[in-house]
Amino acid sequence: MPRTARAIVGGYCYHVLNRANKKARVFHEAEDYWQFCALIARAQARLNLPILAACLMPNHVHLVVRPVESGDLARWMHWAFTTHVRWYHAKYETTGRVWQGRFKAFIAQEDHHLLTLMRYVERNALRANLVEHAEDWEWGSLAWRRAANPPIALTASPVHLPSYWRFLVNEPQTSVELEAIRACVNRQRPFGASEWVARQVEDLGLESSITPVGRPSRSRRVPIC
Repeated sequence: MPRTARAIVGGYCYHVLNRANKKARVFHEAEDYWQFCALIARAQARLNLPILAACLMPNHVHLVVRPVESGDLARWMHWAFTTHVRWYHAKYETTGRVWQGRFKAFIAQEDHHLLTLMRYVERNALRANLVEHAEDWEWGSLAWRRAANPPIALTASPVHLPSYWRFLVNEPQTSVELEAIRACVNRQRPFGASEWVARQVEDLGLESSITPVGRPSRSRRVPIC
């Protein structure tokens, strides 16, 4: 099956997900998380990628970013994750692939959809029952928002976060919200209102992200002559 086409352009907000190869655990202890945070800080010094939200999980990483220029995200991700692979192999004396073949990314509309997406990212550890409160997860941006010296500097969201943001993140999301976001992750489909999604699909050439998966129905198949 061909890969989903994607066009990552500057000035838009994106959700980015990178999973460990075969869903294996890649962060084994606290040092691994802090080393990755330090690596992100180094990546930012090389090529600043505005980070709105983030969460490092045992076998995957979530980011919500707003690249300045087209191509920034791909360059940033390539350097950060290949550098991490070298560090990981040196520490654990391993070889082979650490992360999956390529990261997944989809564009998000800058309204309540972006806030829904940021909530999804920042409550990831809570949803996985790793902590009792989302802000207790040390390797996520909800905790960093309250820190005097956060390990990763965050860029202000283009959509204002309400004063009760921490409480909102701790509230469960609806099944409709979760299903919509997960569909966007899997298909790298734009996340937003239907009219906005249609415009992005056309403007960015993302038609493959909204076409049905699988073989077409019998009535739509081209007859074989």
